[in-house]
Amino acid sequence: MTRVAVTVAGLVLLLLGTFWGQDDDFPFGPFRMYSTAPDPNADAPDTRVEGVDTTGRTVVLTEANSGLRRAEIEGQQQAYVDDPARLRQVATAYAEKSPGAAPLRTVRIVIRWEGIEDSRPTGTSRDEIIATWTAP
Repeated sequence: MTRVAVTVAGLVLLLLGTFWGQDDDFPFGPFRMYSTAPDPNADAPDTRVEGVDTTGRTVVLTEANSGLRRAEIEGQQQAYVDDPARLRQVATAYAEKSPGAAPLRTVRIVIRWEGIEDSRPTGTSRDEIIATWTAP
């Protein structure tokens, strides 16, 4: 009897989550990144973090040279937009992970919007800088 009650409760939660759930309700709610589709004519974002060092060279900041994964930046993207001074920490991480490299004087988050039409790439793109920190 207990097994039947637990099974029914699980099915009810699954049904409720399917219609009214959010990502935080997973596994009883939909995992939206897999349960929805983007607009077939909407540009696709490709986020990157880049720095400009004291020699003027632009450096793409990766896990290898900064210790930070792109997903970590994307996950807190709005916080960086709201407070670009937080990007100073990225410059510090780069300096620690890349000793001997010229220090960064600017760090920015850039979104490359890849053109999409009818769910196919158009070959066009545009860059949008959404947050910038410059060393004093």
